[in-house]
Amino acid sequence: MTANWATFTAAEPDLARIAEERFGAFTHHVLATLRKDGSPRTTGLEVRFLNGELWLGMMPDSLKALDLRRDPRFALQANPGEGQSMGGGDVRIAGRAIEVEDPEQKAAYGEEVEPPEPFHLFRTELTEVVRTYIEDDKYLVVKIWQPGRPLRTIKRT
Repeated sequence: MTANWATFTAAEPDLARIAEERFGAFTHHVLATLRKDGSPRTTGLEVRFLNGELWLGMMPDSLKALDLRRDPRFALQANPGEGQSMGGGDVRIAGRAIEVEDPEQKAAYGEEVEPPEPFHLFRTELTEVVRTYIEDDKYLVVKIWQPGRPLRTIKRT
């Protein structure tokens, strides 16, 4: 089961707001894709939250775009920032990236974001959003959202 960003936001508005803040705090984040042989590849990436979707834009024929065309599964990690503070915690998103081929949809994104042309554009279908943070300098808290399931919270000392 998958969901777009708007569905996630409606289900868990507080977690969605925190995720957007974490991704908005820095420009570059880490995307994991799968190579032809199935091994992982990590690369830097900028993301956008627009019109109820989480978008991934990429340079033409970049290895990450070719990976996603072949196998749409991805994991995305928000840039944790400098030092060890992890201000706001760690946010990870997993799902499938679907390439947008529709010229009107790509043009609308291009008008809003103004990426260098040409570019690949992928919209995401989420399978999981995870936030990990420290509470009261004592607990490691992990919040896990998956489509169609209630938010799970795990606390460890």
